[in-house]
Amino acid sequence: MFETVSITTDARGVARLTLNRPDKHNALSAQMIAELTQAAADLGADAGVRVVVLEGAGKSFCAGGDLGWMRDQMGMDAATRSAEARKLARMLEALDSLPKPLIGAVQGNAFGGGIGMACVCDVAIGVETARFGLTETKLGLIPATIGPYVLARMGEGRARRVFMSARLFDADEAVTLGILARSVPAEALAAAVEAEVAPYLACAPGAVAAAKKLARDLGSGVDAATVELSIAALAARWESEEAAEGIDAFFEKRKPGWVG
Repeated sequence: MFETVSITTDARGVARLTLNRPDKHNALSAQMIAELTQAAADLGADAGVRVVVLEGAGKSFCAGGDLGWMRDQMGMDAATRSAEARKLARMLEALDSLPKPLIGAVQGNAFGGGIGMACVCDVAIGVETARFGLTETKLGLIPATIGPYVLARMGEGRARRVFMSARLFDADEAVTLGILARSVPAEALAAAVEAEVAPYLACAPGAVAAAKKLARDLGSGVDAATVELSIAALAARWESEEAAEGIDAFFEKRKPGWVG
């Protein structure tokens, strides 16, 4: 059914939702965005699923938005750009509101939208060797649709340390920033994720779903107005000369004009 993601579920009801574009470092293409949205709906509706583990195939967890997809937006009209930005926002919302515990197993690097994917998880565990970065501004873009979830996870003060600079940082700093709950050696990742999964199997599924919804309702929250703001911000940035220059420079393997 899916080509860019896969789902397997064990006898306990633990589903593994795997980003499955390893050759592209699991970058978020239009197809992957659509398939993740559908996967979230399917998993949420499946009474046999108790917990979902979000992971990536290959060396990277998620390299962020697919730049080919982003480049395509440059030639679109404003309405089409907004519609594409909305699809990305709705995918993140679908994962964030999944009525099952969502555990992130960050087995490799997470950049841009990959950090957003970690931040919609209820808890994320990462390997010590992983690198992280909100790298959008290096390309003339901004971390727009992931922004509400990044800010909700980190808080504004911590987010502003990395939100605009495109600076890369290690797993220890990702823990300090709140992206990861903890970092572990690669060989310990499976056990660490299992330790997060196991307690839920002794809990009432309906109570878990209700408690998660309550936590989201009581928290700082990502409301509809915030999501709409992020959609408009991304669509507007796709129109900018800087975004066109940054993405062209990436594909042409050269430095963009603003680099020394």
